[in-house]
Amino acid sequence: MIPIQNIYYMLSYAFQVLNEQGYKNIATEQFYNMADLCAAILIRGISSQLKRGLGREYISETETLSALKGKINVPESIKTMTMLRNQMVCTYDEFSVNSKMNQIIKATVMLLMHTNISKQRKKELRKQIIFFSEVDDIDVYMIDWNIHYNRNNQTYRMLISICYLVIKGLFQTNKNGTTRLMDFLDEQRMCRLYEKFILEYYRKEHPELIANASRIPWQLDNDMDDMLPVMQTDIMLSRGEKFLIIDAKYYSHMLQTRFDTHTIHSANLYQIFTYVKNKEEELSDKPHVVSGMLLYAKTDEGIFPNYTYQMSGNTISVKTLDLDCDFEKIAEQLDEIVEEYFQ
Repeated sequence: MIPIQNIYYMLSYAFQVLNEQGYKNIATEQFYNMADLCAAILIRGISSQLKRGLGREYISETETLSALKGKINVPESIKTMTMLRNQMVCTYDEFSVNSKMNQIIKATVMLLMHTNISKQRKKELRKQIIFFSEVDDIDVYMIDWNIHYNRNNQTYRMLISICYLVIKGLFQTNKNGTTRLMDFLDEQRMCRLYEKFILEYYRKEHPELIANASRIPWQLDNDMDDMLPVMQTDIMLSRGEKFLIIDAKYYSHMLQTRFDTHTIHSANLYQIFTYVKNKEEELSDKPHVVSGMLLYAKTDEGIFPNYTYQMSGNTISVKTLDLDCDFEKIAEQLDEIVEEYFQ
């Protein structure tokens, strides 16, 4: 079980904007659950956005008008015979707050108001929803999350990301087609947050390293690469000749079990070994040391791995990161990895 306070710190690294002054006092608050935490973050974010003004977009509107506006929709005008009423069907662009991003925020706020969050936060959300009166309601199942950000809407990036976590984490469909609220943040969403947190922690706290999520090219004997999967690392740390490839794993069960024997997940081990050996071959013409690590989030299981193996000339380790402790202890565990591999 990860303390909610620590999830806030993880989000803070994943979304650096949460380190700004307006959000910092959230770290000292108490929360009932993850929905309560996300509600607190959204309240701050929406408040800040309202001070700037809700983002506007040009929205295409079609309306039957007596005075011409925009373009005349001739086929529709003929079909509905609006000319008999001295009117025409016109299509025009309206600079409106009824944008997709504002619709997503409104839908998320409405969802949170029906969850188990504090009465005070529900009250604040009700006050804020008034400013979205001109924004249409949308079906949360039909949201297209492929959103293009630019200089004008960058302030929405973190807000929409939190909305994504809320909607994907709180909504689930029953077998009979009805909807219900589920425990916030399933394993898949937590895995993505876990990866992002570790990467951004190393970027911020260890500027002496190069930290990225780079791809590793397949080292092939010919040019045939059709249908080969992309080797996309979660985290790759490097400094000088040393490289550490980290595959971050967040599972409810860290180990696989067969006949009462616990072993490391085969697919995980094969994956990190493949990454390391292809990176090793890529750097074969220069001095290098390539290592790999499976970094599991520690669970409530009684057995958790902490092993280092030497495989075909490379170090492959399997470690656990305890997230159920003070954040200072979490940071110490991550710092120890740097000391072990780069000092």
